[in-house]
Amino acid sequence: MPGFKMGRVTSDIKIALSDILREVKDPRVSKLLSIVKLDVSGDMSYAKVYVSAIEGREKTVESVKALKNAAGYIRRELGARLKLRKVPELRFVADDSIEISANISRIVNSFDKKEEEVADDE
Repeated sequence: MPGFKMGRVTSDIKIALSDILREVKDPRVSKLLSIVKLDVSGDMSYAKVYVSAIEGREKTVESVKALKNAAGYIRRELGARLKLRKVPELRFVADDSIEISANISRIVNSFDKKEEEVADDE
């Protein structure tokens, strides 16, 4: 059952990281930052954290730079909140999937508005 345990631990790490990221006092870290995906290695040595900000790609990249500087603090806080034998080393990666999905949503909404205008004209 190692898959079940890894999934549970990954979920716990993701929840704890979300809380910790809200508490980071660095002004470069966006307050609208969300964890898109979390990959934890099999031996729990490393965790790759994919983050995205609603403000756009530039703000996400700026936040990732700040999070890389604060990785030691975040790892210590994670170890204090979760009782793990080994706290993984955190690697932050900028992900723009939220921005892409918002763009797709805008495109779909514009098609809906055009269809409504065509239906009203007829």
